Amino acid sequence: MPATTVLVVDDSALMRKVLRQILLDAGDFEVHTARNGADALEQIGRVEPDVVTLDVNMPEMDGLTCLAEIMRERPRPVVMVSSLTEHNALVTLEALQLGAVDYVPKPGGTVSLNLADVTQELVRKVRSAAAARPSRAQGLRQRLRAQRERARIEEPPPARTRPARVELVLIGSSTGGPALLSELLPQLPASLPAPVVVAQHIPATFTAPLARRLDEVCQLRVQEVDRTTPVRPGNVYIGRGNADVVVARCPDGLVVKSVPASDEYHWRPSVDRLVASARRDCDPSRLVCVLLTGMGDDGAAEMAAVKQAGGRTIAESEETAVVWGMPGELARRGGATEVLPSHAIVGRLVEWTS
Repeated sequence: MPATTVLVVDDSALMRKVLRQILLDAGDFEVHTARNGADALEQIGRVEPDVVTLDVNMPEMDGLTCLAEIMRERPRPVVMVSSLTEHNALVTLEALQLGAVDYVPKPGGTVSLNLADVTQELVRKVRSAAAARPSRAQGLRQRLRAQRERARIEEPPPARTRPARVELVLIGSSTGGPALLSELLPQLPASLPAPVVVAQHIPATFTAPLARRLDEVCQLRVQEVDRTTPVRPGNVYIGRGNADVVVARCPDGLVVKSVPASDEYHWRPSVDRLVASARRDCDPSRLVCVLLTGMGDDGAAEMAAVKQAGGRTIAESEETAVVWGMPGELARRGGATEVLPSHAIVGRLVEWTS
């Protein structure tokens, strides 16, 4: 199998050297480097890399400007390399919405202190990105406007035999998820009768900015789960990063909680743990579960169990998923009631919850 060609873009000579060596040591990468966005654009035309790793903050041409040019002129998988500050979290979220497929934390301060933690994640995400499907990006608001014009969600005809009223919608996503959530959630109507809980694999620094950005463009209220919160229709609850999000039933009804991550679950917030908690305290036939783009298999086992117990599940189809790992595993297990492209998911959710 030929080596994956990677272009590492960073204004720091030390960081270029560190990231290049990490990838070379993995044994299956050919690595080139660029010192800023302008240099990167010149080299992309010459090197034709399979994946680009892109620093956020650079002189002459920053990461966002470079990314926009890449996605407009030469779309290919881009992994952002960002320090996890509040400012960089906002910029990285913008990058994900512009078309970057993933991000990794940048080693900060004394590189050797956290290099071991970054190494495994960088190699894994670059390998996954090489198989991803980037698309030419538009601005978030333009994309939402175009989607609303394309797809007007109509009320479904009354069913002769209606299933039990849906109590909860559970959504799991990983690689490519923030951009897709930014497309799907704003299409959900304010009248959606079931609350929505989302487990998106993401660091804690990112979840509050993500929730705020989504709240600005959604008809439903979107909030980060950082404490025990009653679950109510008209709301979307985003699980806090670096922790798990679970559902529990109290005397006054369902609540959603942020709890310390468990070693039993590899990913966080864990989709499997969220769905398992809902299966425990809800009638599975009143659950609707959606598994979106992402590598690995988080969520597949528990969502398959929901379907087996009478609930309904959606797996995003391979044709639209950035990485068809998680939803593909759900489909392979026979755990998907339907396998749908991303543009058909909201219509089905509205139909099933009405």
